[in-house]
Amino acid sequence: MRENSTPTVRKSHRVSPFGSIPFPHRILVADDDPDIRSLNVKALTHLGYHVDAVEDGATAWDALQRKSHDLLLTDNNMPKVSGIELLKKMHAANIKMPVILATGVLPAEEFPWIKPSATLLKPYSIDALLGMVSEVLTSLVRVPAKISTGETYPGVFLI
Repeated sequence: MRENSTPTVRKSHRVSPFGSIPFPHRILVADDDPDIRSLNVKALTHLGYHVDAVEDGATAWDALQRKSHDLLLTDNNMPKVSGIELLKKMHAANIKMPVILATGVLPAEEFPWIKPSATLLKPYSIDALLGMVSEVLTSLVRVPAKISTGETYPGVFLI
């Protein structure tokens, strides 16, 4: 008997509050670098996530107004609206969802009430990205926020 040599890809599903039918998580990716944006979309889509992608923070804000997402993966340094400015807008509009902030430099401003769920320091690997996304989406309880270096920040919790 011949074994199937094709690896099994585990799809990301959650259970609908309206029944037991699973559906994939929807992720919004915001990055002004088309190569990084495309790579992130391909990797996340490959694992079964539904992914919407935008090129800047202003377009991300519009997308958050129009469609429900389970996670926002955003670059910080973008034209029009930065990742931190996007977090501020979400806080002001009472939009609550996990946010992964991808950045080369940690923001100098400290706003404890708008911290991202996690920070992914650039450059990062696809494995680091996928691991962080999985960790954030599977966190069902409030846990301390982490930076990809493994540091935790006591008193800062996932949104």
